[in-house]
Amino acid sequence: MTFYNKIFPFYPQQRTPFIFDLELLTVILVFLVFAGIFLLILPGIRGKSRLFWMFRVIISLFIGAVIVAVNFSGDWAAASVKANTTYKSFSNAFVSAEVGLHVGLSGINVTLKGNPVRQLNETIDYNEMFKWTDSLDEDYAEALERGLPSPILYVAEKFTMNSPCGLYYQYRYSGRYASATMWTAFCCWLVANILFCMPVILYAGYMMLVTGAFMFLSLASFSTIYNLPSCIFTLGTASFQIGYSGSFWLVLATGFLCGLIGILVVILDCLFPKKMKEVFSVGVDDDDDDEETCLGKGYLNTNFLEGVTSLAPVNVSFVVSLNHVRHN
Repeated sequence: MTFYNKIFPFYPQQRTPFIFDLELLTVILVFLVFAGIFLLILPGIRGKSRLFWMFRVIISLFIGAVIVAVNFSGDWAAASVKANTTYKSFSNAFVSAEVGLHVGLSGINVTLKGNPVRQLNETIDYNEMFKWTDSLDEDYAEALERGLPSPILYVAEKFTMNSPCGLYYQYRYSGRYASATMWTAFCCWLVANILFCMPVILYAGYMMLVTGAFMFLSLASFSTIYNLPSCIFTLGTASFQIGYSGSFWLVLATGFLCGLIGILVVILDCLFPKKMKEVFSVGVDDDDDDEETCLGKGYLNTNFLEGVTSLAPVNVSFVVSLNHVRHN
């Protein structure tokens, strides 16, 4: 039995969490499983390299988890305010609540939590998701039909296509390019980990620098929204503006970490190449220092030497045949 749009009347409607949704939890669990597997095989590594391998695996998995997870997080920018505001349309009732806005690369979340939660004989605790993938205007129209509280509709209206603020185009396209550069950084991270397992440690350091560079490009892409005039949100007598949030600062810190690792690897590999190969447990080819093996055996043509007393043995029959040709 359903009312409309397959909404069941006897169960509360499911709400979308704004920070830890199912996709984000899946990414975190996958990287935790990889970390657990590497920690299980860690006792099989002997000597002092065990500690180095532990730090190497943990830091590498941390960087990869951050790159993937921030694409699904909804916490790149955020804002919140506590205000006394109207609760619903066509009603003069006011509520004391905290209104929150969380912006991610795929959409926005608007939250409304009463203070206290129970007011006007209702539980005021809302969390609504509006995605960029579909037309946000359609989600906004559905929110109007459902009769969501006025603060949520007010904030969501600022991100519609016809809003004079123009936030829809700013955040959608800046988030799209930021997501693309973050996935590119993830590909560079994969290549860097492959190169760390080969005797080309220098190029692995270069790829870590490239990974950090793409992460900074992602931050720069998302930051372009602040070059335009800001839109102020006013609820009752309170107002707020959007600012950078946790995911943005986490990407910034991880980008600096990638840059630091890349610079250290490049410098140490230039100064101590053999030691670096030993530390990363990659084979050192002994033939690299053997000039005879690399160049092969050389043969000297004695006809181009003049004034040398001792010459290499020459085939006598070959010389006689040459003199016979000259006389003829």
